[in-house]
Amino acid sequence: MCATKKSTPKAVARPDGADIDRVDRAILRALQRDASISNVALAAKVNLSAPACLRRVERLKEMGLIRGIVALLAPKALNAGMLVMIGVVLDRSTPDSFDAFEQAAQKVSGCMECHVVTGEFDYIMLIRTRDSDTFNRLHAEQLLYLPGVRQIRTFVVLKEILSTTSFPI
Repeated sequence: MCATKKSTPKAVARPDGADIDRVDRAILRALQRDASISNVALAAKVNLSAPACLRRVERLKEMGLIRGIVALLAPKALNAGMLVMIGVVLDRSTPDSFDAFEQAAQKVSGCMECHVVTGEFDYIMLIRTRDSDTFNRLHAEQLLYLPGVRQIRTFVVLKEILSTTSFPI
């Protein structure tokens, strides 16, 4: 009879070759909740010494798992309370037309996100602006001039139910 030892893996193997363990995941979860936490407080939260915690955070940055540390601003308080989702259909589905659109989309004022999608649209854009007058100007001055666009459909967000930068780790 052969006895097999059941072991719990300590690290998660990632497709990009990065291995993270439960302590790394705890650090990432804590930083998602509050990136302004001091290293000493973070270390206490994950049961590490401050130097060991700092080394791990630096390693996570080097691995590309932490892309940056930012402040989440209040859009409404900064005159960007209107959120508009825009569905874009291009004239042609060629690498050149996609590239031209993607380069131009990155320059649209207030564009927070732009994604290639499947389905009815080629792209979905999320734009923050002050109000409908400001959006109307943006539409007339920038969106109508995006290269290769056949159709633009706009969806004004009436109420944001959930808007987060955190995801399960």
